[in-house]
Amino acid sequence: MFEDLFYDRLMKLRTEKGVSAREMSLSIGQSAGYINGLENRNGFPSMQMFFYICEYLGVTPSEFFDSSNSHPLEYQELLKDMDALDEKNRQNVLAIIKSLKR
Repeated sequence: MFEDLFYDRLMKLRTEKGVSAREMSLSIGQSAGYINGLENRNGFPSMQMFFYICEYLGVTPSEFFDSSNSHPLEYQELLKDMDALDEKNRQNVLAIIKSLKR
């Protein structure tokens, strides 16, 4: 169960970042086929390598495993932008989001 979550999230987050498995592998200092091997369910990274993967993907380890958060990079950006707004504009954005959900 947790194994599937790891492999699925790795592939999803890498794809959302718009990088190839080869590019990501080389960027984190591994052989060209490293991420492809992980995505094909050939083992797990060391803890240190997992942290490098999270850093490269721009997510925390908690966000990596939070399957209810399907777009963590977008959420981070949204929260950052919301924090920059004053109270009135935050409420306006919230109202717009709620109306879009209907």
